[in-house]
Amino acid sequence: MTTTTPGRFDAAALRARLERRDALTVIDVRTPAEFETVRIPGSVNAPLPLIEKHARQVAERLDRDVVLVCQSGNRARQAQQRLAGAGAARLHVLDGGVGSYETAGGEVVRGRSRWSLERQVRLVAGFLVLGSSLAGLRAPRAGMLAGGVGAGLTMSALTDTCTLGRVLSALPYNRGPRARTPEEILDQLTAGSPA
Repeated sequence: MTTTTPGRFDAAALRARLERRDALTVIDVRTPAEFETVRIPGSVNAPLPLIEKHARQVAERLDRDVVLVCQSGNRARQAQQRLAGAGAARLHVLDGGVGSYETAGGEVVRGRSRWSLERQVRLVAGFLVLGSSLAGLRAPRAGMLAGGVGAGLTMSALTDTCTLGRVLSALPYNRGPRARTPEEILDQLTAGSPA
């Protein structure tokens, strides 16, 4: 069953469109490292920070239906809002991300295995809370860090953004094999060539 909700695509609908080779651009907004780990064939990797900095230039290159993809849908929705604000139309978000596409029987390309950005955020936030709680047993003020992490996670949920994720995405681990320039990514969008 395929979705008819404007602005959203379910995995079966995307799979059907790709199998028919319909005019469609799939943009993966995850980090280059996540993209290297697993991706939908033919998708273009344009990480969310790049879209945020170059939304107008990206929007100018989108002349057909676009499906935005990430791990869970959160970053893809942020990219959709940013690109729509820059004038792009026909933007859709893949419900459930790359994992739902693979579960629906869609073909994926696998590379070097790396942790998703969401998993990294959970690890770092958990470590900070656990560490500050344990340190708070010796120095009560150290436990305040756990409150700060909790406040940050609350704001992240309320604003549907993640500052810790943005910081982690800039680390070398998340850059992938070779950092591509914004111009290379924008040229790939214009050409519509596979990644």
